[in-house]
Amino acid sequence: MNMQALTRTNNCVFALTYHMVLVTKRRRPVLTGTMIDQARGIASERCAARDGRLIELNREPDHLHLLVSLPPTTALAEFANALKTSTSRLLRRDHPALRRLGGALWSPSYFVSHCGGASLETVKEYVRAQSRPN
Repeated sequence: MNMQALTRTNNCVFALTYHMVLVTKRRRPVLTGTMIDQARGIASERCAARDGRLIELNREPDHLHLLVSLPPTTALAEFANALKTSTSRLLRRDHPALRRLGGALWSPSYFVSHCGGASLETVKEYVRAQSRPN
């Protein structure tokens, strides 16, 4: 049996892993390989700021898949909002093609699922298998 690694803090031991999907507004196929590299750094920083970690990140041209481990003190809605805000702001700042789209980069909604039902390796492989055009 493949067990998730336990994370320990001063007063807590946890194994909370989430699969998140952020979809571009109107499912526009605008995400490139360069953008994913930058988004990976941003997401990693956002996770670390909440004592979590980014496990995997990949994308299709119109949506981003993330596998994150976050402590139980993290409110997922606030984390998703912070992640969407920072990635949108920084990607739009550094990629003029995104600025020309006007409006927001991300759809107002998102998907999140706890990865307790499937093994972590199964979900990792799913995220890794997402297409990555050059």
